[in-house]
Amino acid sequence: MSAQLLRHVDEFLAVGQQAGASDIHLGVNAPPIWRLHGTLRPIWPDAPRFKAEQTQRLADAFLNDTQRELVKERGDADFAYANSKGRYRASVVRQRLGLDIVFRIINTRVRTMDELGLPEHLKLLTRYHNGLILVTGSVGSGKSTTLAALVEQINIERREHIITLEDPIEYVLEPKGCHITQREVHTHTRSFGVALRGALREDPDVIMIGEMRDLETISLAITASETGHLVLGTLHTGTASRTIDRLLDVFPVDQQDQIRIMVSESLRGIISQQLIPHVSGAGRVLAIETLTNTPAVSNVIREAKTFMLPGIIQTGRKQGMQLMDDCLIEVHAQGTRAVEEISSFRSCHSFVLRHSSFVI
Repeated sequence: MSAQLLRHVDEFLAVGQQAGASDIHLGVNAPPIWRLHGTLRPIWPDAPRFKAEQTQRLADAFLNDTQRELVKERGDADFAYANSKGRYRASVVRQRLGLDIVFRIINTRVRTMDELGLPEHLKLLTRYHNGLILVTGSVGSGKSTTLAALVEQINIERREHIITLEDPIEYVLEPKGCHITQREVHTHTRSFGVALRGALREDPDVIMIGEMRDLETISLAITASETGHLVLGTLHTGTASRTIDRLLDVFPVDQQDQIRIMVSESLRGIISQQLIPHVSGAGRVLAIETLTNTPAVSNVIREAKTFMLPGIIQTGRKQGMQLMDDCLIEVHAQGTRAVEEISSFRSCHSFVLRHSSFVI
């Protein structure tokens, strides 16, 4: 099949889904590109480069009037797109040469924690009835997939009200034991902060926040976790200690002492993750750092000594915590990665590396 034969974005998306790609790029002066197992490469080696009028035509064919107006006025639009084959996170931007279109392909089936190969002890986090659970990592590290699996575990085990606030909605959750309300920012509500304020009046038991990106959202999330709700959210941080620092740094200096106390009491756990390419080239391996709140962790947060967290993680193996260096030694012993490649992922923080079918 050639790019010249494809007339609609749905056809490119179908090709990407069939191959297991995570993203599709359709940009001016570039051939059709996909991100496969974490690496960007042309879909077809001999595919011609897109011209500006071609990407414009592709965009016009799937944008609705509101989205088209956003691109015209603001220069970009981010939204959820769905067709008969699945759901996608779409981004259309105007750049120097014309329009670029990028899709993140969403695996519509919510995978369980067991299917992702997540450590068994993480299920304990989902059994709390209040507090704060954070899933962190860089863009494309699988945060949304892990977060959906945690919410699905609650959905299976409990009989409660789950509210999700996302931008956009990625996984569509089917009620099992729980009543589920899913709201999309910019479609059903103006912002995360407005949606979170509204959620607190909707008798929720569990609140999932797709991205804690500003002071208002973080402040409301911490407050909600203290007032009898289990709050799950994401941050773009790489390790547990950086996550705590990021959480506190958004607040004015004169409020940080009070916030430290609140976080030290409400935090239940942090899951920081990366996706590392498998040595075979087929898929990626999920690497996660897990921090469980213990009296030692709580004291370190309260006293603003987050630099001590790696040491606490090293001594917290019984709670499922492990240092990255120890994990990488294990990985090398199993022959999963070459020493040279593993070294690029090393840090002084802990990661639990699990073999799984987790491919984003």
